[in-house]
Amino acid sequence: MSRRRYLLAYDIADPKRLRETHRTAKRYGYPLQYSLFVCDLDAVELTKLRWDLGRVISQPVDRVAIIDLGDAAKVTFEFLGVRPHIPGGSATIV
Repeated sequence: MSRRRYLLAYDIADPKRLRETHRTAKRYGYPLQYSLFVCDLDAVELTKLRWDLGRVISQPVDRVAIIDLGDAAKVTFEFLGVRPHIPGGSATIV
């Protein structure tokens, strides 16, 4: 099964749900910033991520974005300043 790279970002209104969303995101990816994660997932893992986040957030007030960045092996990131560690990823530091 092929792995794709996703950018996961969230804006959660309640502190308790925010902490649980962060814990859930850490099970699937690597934090770039507090509410921004890079996740290398296959189709089953993506489905599980959606399910797990759907159980944590409040649909009427919280927002979660899952952005498909393509093949996990081919995506590169460019950073200004301190570069976070992204396993298996390449990066350009400016």
